[in-house]
Amino acid sequence: MRHRLVLIFLLMQTLAAAPAQDSNPPQGRKVVLRVNPAYPDLARRMHLAGVVKVQVTIAPDGSVRLVSPVGGNPVLLKAAQEAVSRWKYTPAPEETREVVELRFDAR
Repeated sequence: MRHRLVLIFLLMQTLAAAPAQDSNPPQGRKVVLRVNPAYPDLARRMHLAGVVKVQVTIAPDGSVRLVSPVGGNPVLLKAAQEAVSRWKYTPAPEETREVVELRFDAR
C-alpha cells in the first residue's frame, strides 16, 4: 500500500511539473528577405564546414536590430552575422527574438 501511495505521489508531481501544451504553439516570424552568407576565403582554404547559430532580435517593423552569436566556428560566425543582419521579417506587434541556424558546406 505504501509503494502505491509513493507511486501516485510521484505521478502527480510529474504531471504538475509537465509544461502545458499550447493548442496554437507560437510560430516564428516569416522571413521575407533572406541574404545568403558569403563563404569566407579563409574557411574555403581550410575546407571548414559546420553550423553557426545566432540569436536575432527583430524589430516590430521586421528589420533586424541585433544579431548575437550563440555557437559555431568563429571563422564562419562573422559571415553569418553580416548576412542575417540584412534579413527582413514580417511585421509584428512587438519585438521578438529567434535563434537562426546557418549551415556552411565546404565547396
